[in-house]
Amino acid sequence: MARRIETLHIDGPAGKLEALFEVNEEAPNHVCLVCHPHPLFQGTMHNKVVYRTARAFRSSGAAVLRFNFRGVGSSEGVYDNGAGEVEDARACLVWLRGRYPDLPYSVAGFSFGSRVALQLGSTLTEPLPVRLVPVGFPITRGNFDYMPQCTLPKYFVISTNDEFCPRAAMEALYATFPEPKSLQWIESKDHFFVDALDQLESTVLAIAKS
Repeated sequence: MARRIETLHIDGPAGKLEALFEVNEEAPNHVCLVCHPHPLFQGTMHNKVVYRTARAFRSSGAAVLRFNFRGVGSSEGVYDNGAGEVEDARACLVWLRGRYPDLPYSVAGFSFGSRVALQLGSTLTEPLPVRLVPVGFPITRGNFDYMPQCTLPKYFVISTNDEFCPRAAMEALYATFPEPKSLQWIESKDHFFVDALDQLESTVLAIAKS
């Protein structure tokens, strides 16, 4: 599928944010922002799970924006314990929505990026359809005090052997999350969907088309 790729530097709250914008030659039918894993553990927008998630959305007809959080790659600023990273994502979403203001949109993220996506989603009040896609949600780190306010549709996608998201603990926690929501498990070896990236991509593609 023919696509156009733009390398960008978007104005963020702590400086310029490095980003990649991808869109098919056909006019997009929705847009998606994808957030990457933890900046202090080599997380970047080029992570394999992030790339596969972005490609799935693009295959569904979306225009997709990936970006590096502050302090990663050529993005300016320094790591801010998650709070500043949520604002980085908000700035990138504003840029993306500004480019396609009339299209429905999604916010996805992997690992740390899934927490950022949900935290950002808990503050969104846009009238257009919004979908949140947390991939590899790491429940062994951080808190979930933002989740009661996160009433947008949430599509969790998690590995059956995710060391940061034990299945029994996730299912118990998931039961407390507000609707609408769904939870899909992918048989895989670890948090990074080893040997299951194709299944991950097809699962996200089905969500993006729903």
